[in-house]
Amino acid sequence: MVTKQLNSKSLQKTPPIYPVKTKVQLTTILIVVLGFYLFSMFWTQQKMVGGFGNAFSNVLVVVEKFFPPNMSVITAVWDPMAQTIQMAIIATTFAAILTVPLALLSAQNITSIKPLYITTRTVLNILRTIPDLVLAVIFVGLFGVGLFPGIVALIIFSLGILAKLISETIESVDMDPLEAMRASGGSVIQVIFYGLVPQVLPQFTSFVLYVFEINIRASVVLGLVGAGGIGLVLDQQLKFYNYPNVMAIIILIFVVVLIIEYISNKLREALI
Repeated sequence: MVTKQLNSKSLQKTPPIYPVKTKVQLTTILIVVLGFYLFSMFWTQQKMVGGFGNAFSNVLVVVEKFFPPNMSVITAVWDPMAQTIQMAIIATTFAAILTVPLALLSAQNITSIKPLYITTRTVLNILRTIPDLVLAVIFVGLFGVGLFPGIVALIIFSLGILAKLISETIESVDMDPLEAMRASGGSVIQVIFYGLVPQVLPQFTSFVLYVFEINIRASVVLGLVGAGGIGLVLDQQLKFYNYPNVMAIIILIFVVVLIIEYISNKLREALI
């Protein structure tokens, strides 16, 4: 009896997990966020011509235009599709090669010259802020319509991502083997090749494959602004209102991207 009374008193005295002030603040924030979402929905619907009801009715019109897809066009667009894959392969390869020195220079535990480290980091940060579509528009303006501006845009776009990921991987490696090699008289090249490369090579390969997947999808979009490949054909068919052809091209892109992602995932699983 005495034990039960003590337990009930201790339960009564147990303070709440969250004080009342915190609960009020959280509730207020929740109400404000909810109100913001509701206002956004209302405002968006007001700006839409016909509102959501008209959008749902348009779905049937879109389906009627795009289906059935004209699959006979697939044989005619194999070459542009192959060009898109080639763009991604070439851009990813060049970006992977250029990433190596940039990632080393932007790794704090490898680069002892601080101004060089800060400069490299700043350049890479600037590269990452520029969208791939903007890069494509700039290089199409410089070099004209074709594959080359798309490849250059993808190289710069990939460089910003890869160098960032690889430099962070380098900064997280175990430095003991590298310090031991330095202490035993190993040169910089020997320390990097025998101490650093074995630790980062699986992640490096995995990141390169990941960026290759991104580049496949990005190269399709870049084609819409004149960077060549299947995106350019897709843009032309859209302008000619050949919607069954557009649907067939979209299905082809979807299947190719899925196959490449599957192969890439299997390779990454085998490496890590």
